[in-house]
Amino acid sequence: MIRQDLLLKFIRHNPALSISSLEKEAGIPRQTITRALNENRAIPEKHIDLLIPILTKYGYSPTIYQNARIISIVNHKGGVGKTTTTASLGEALANKGFKVLLIDLDPQGNLSQILGIDMPEVQIADSLLNNVEFPVIPILENMDLSPSDIDLANVEMRFHELTGGEFRLKNRISHLLPKYDYILIDCPPSLNKLTISALTASTSCLITLLPEMSAVKGLNSIWGKIMEVRRDLNASLQIDGIVYTMVKRNTVHDGIKIHVKEEVKNVKIFNAEIKHLIDFQKSQIAQNSISQFSEDSEAAKCYREFCDEYIEYLQIVK
Repeated sequence: MIRQDLLLKFIRHNPALSISSLEKEAGIPRQTITRALNENRAIPEKHIDLLIPILTKYGYSPTIYQNARIISIVNHKGGVGKTTTTASLGEALANKGFKVLLIDLDPQGNLSQILGIDMPEVQIADSLLNNVEFPVIPILENMDLSPSDIDLANVEMRFHELTGGEFRLKNRISHLLPKYDYILIDCPPSLNKLTISALTASTSCLITLLPEMSAVKGLNSIWGKIMEVRRDLNASLQIDGIVYTMVKRNTVHDGIKIHVKEEVKNVKIFNAEIKHLIDFQKSQIAQNSISQFSEDSEAAKCYREFCDEYIEYLQIVK
């Protein structure tokens, strides 16, 4: 990766940095960084030489982005916004200039379908069961998809007979890590072997939570499974936090959020919430990402705000 790409990636990951102040400190012309970020202009090498010592003061190093952050989007329950979050957070990250891969690890294949990929010629199951290259399909600028459909259920049924079953996903995607900034895995609505393989391959996990009691009751099961994977398969697995999805303005949802805050002490609960909005369903029917469907919609704004908070949080815990 060339030096400019690394510098711009660091600046994108640190939105609190003032671009004008960086340019002033480095003694380079105004708008140099802005044009590189927004217009894909090259920064002259002499200006890069001046920027590097300034950015180093704020935590930059040439080896900071050697591999993608792999994030499993998890919950034991269906209908709590995992797939929508995988697609929409991935799109929001891609729109900021990050390279993103979405992995559809749900045999229902909903992520693939809402992004317009039906009956993929090569899918994840082919790679996990056989020695086939892991499939990657371009979807948007900066965003690719590894698709699935019902054939992935065969992997679940055969995990017990697969050598190194829980580690197969991790091994199959290892060569992709230097190509992406973020890899988001849409996990199935259960704590099954596919979810375990996703957590085994991941840097961290993000829990989507519908603020209703039926969804909240399963949190202990999720914590237990994460701790089990951390103990036996992936000691470095982190919990990034909880994001509320499909939130309605009513006393029931408000009360449950208060209850969760009181019960969950050591896990981040993001301030940005994903509201219950019809545009999410409309975009899925149209087989479009939310910003493609309606860039100015409140639904797209929800994920842009969450994306900003999430990136800022990751810089703190990194």
